[in-house]
Amino acid sequence: MEIQGPFTISINDNNETGLRELQLGFKPAFQQLNAEDRLTALREYISALQKDIEAETDTDNQQGMMTIQQVAEQLLPHLEADEIPMDEIIVIEIGPGQTSPFDDLLRGATLK
Repeated sequence: MEIQGPFTISINDNNETGLRELQLGFKPAFQQLNAEDRLTALREYISALQKDIEAETDTDNQQGMMTIQQVAEQLLPHLEADEIPMDEIIVIEIGPGQTSPFDDLLRGATLK
């Protein structure tokens, strides 16, 4: 599976907290867009992701994709308000170090 879109995505186990973290960064090409084009790109990504979710047959992959879609939707108003520095890494704690749908989604993924 190829993960397209504005984000770099990784899963890390935080040894200090014992929690698993979803880490999202903005790809350089997305960072370089002007604010209006970033919003357009993110909206298009959310729409394309919805189509991919509907076409996905693996429920674990589907769950991981839905979570990324929800995160993107939550980030949208903050990008509209220009509240998020583009060079920041967004860290979302997703629970103790255990397997999750993200593991399957990201295991064979490549970023484009």
